[in-house]
Amino acid sequence: MKSKEPIDRGGAFHPLIELSLARLREFAREPEAIFWAFIFPILMSVTMAVAFPGTTSKPAIVGIEPGVGGAAIRETLAHAPGVTVRDIPAGEEARALREGEVHLLVVPTSPPTYRFDPARDESRVARLLVDDALKKAAGRPDPWTAREDPVQLPGSRYVDWLIPGIVGLSIMGTSMWGIGFSIVQGRMRKLLKRLIASPMRKREYLIAQVLGRLVLLAPEAGVPLVFGVVVLGMPIRGSILSTAIVCLVGALAFGGIGLLISSRVRTFEAISGLMNLSTVPMWVVSGVFFSSTNFPPATQPIIQALPLTALVNALRSVVLEGAGLSGVARELAVLAAWGVGGFAIALRIFRWR
Repeated sequence: MKSKEPIDRGGAFHPLIELSLARLREFAREPEAIFWAFIFPILMSVTMAVAFPGTTSKPAIVGIEPGVGGAAIRETLAHAPGVTVRDIPAGEEARALREGEVHLLVVPTSPPTYRFDPARDESRVARLLVDDALKKAAGRPDPWTAREDPVQLPGSRYVDWLIPGIVGLSIMGTSMWGIGFSIVQGRMRKLLKRLIASPMRKREYLIAQVLGRLVLLAPEAGVPLVFGVVVLGMPIRGSILSTAIVCLVGALAFGGIGLLISSRVRTFEAISGLMNLSTVPMWVVSGVFFSSTNFPPATQPIIQALPLTALVNALRSVVLEGAGLSGVARELAVLAAWGVGGFAIALRIFRWR
């Protein structure tokens, strides 16, 4: 049997390096990718910081329905601490309550009638504040007035809790969508077909796709975290090394999933549908914008096994609670399983054409 002659690469780098560099050049030429990787997480963090400020308490917004005695109630509540009276056009009171424009409607009956949604926390708080203010105005004696000692701990604000979730969401999106669309684009343009004749193995091509994304991981995860620390005052209690390792394992996990999804897809329509089918449910249930524990206990084993849930939980534990790698070992194991499993299956079923 004749031995295979070594291939002259003409001074080129190893195929893995060449493919990784090509992937970076593709990313640099896509302004949309740069926006979603770096600018979108900051815009989302700023928006949530404005919507959920942590430095001051949000007032209870109260509407007053027309009727005899409405003016007196308005005058009383206008001076009540923690209450804001909002004017609602006549006939729009029910709509304003339904859509959350007001937390409570006061009907000027004797005694007053409170209309609110008991399922909303802000409505229950508004009911207590308004009831206390109106009873005091009516001369109700109070046995004592409690002292208040407001406490605000760094890291307890909603925006602090949110930013690690935004980082995890960004890592998932850029890893899966970036890799998936790159492979499908190459397959549609017949570029992958030409690579068959090159001195390159299938695994080198797949690994290069992931490495091309990892080069951008540091700014992708670092920009939102630095912005949170410098602009929003978010604390980072864990080590930078632990945070970096969690982000790296998360990127590898979603990179493997992206390879798996795109291993045989031939059109943009198909890859878009599969990516949305894979990512949108995790947007909802993985605890990015609200706690995943809000879902029924029967669904928790499935939710906790999702890669985005594991990544977000690990980031919050390290960044906000100061946990080490041993404290997030379970989450890292879940991410590693998704990454290794996705890459192994993708390597087996991948098709150039």
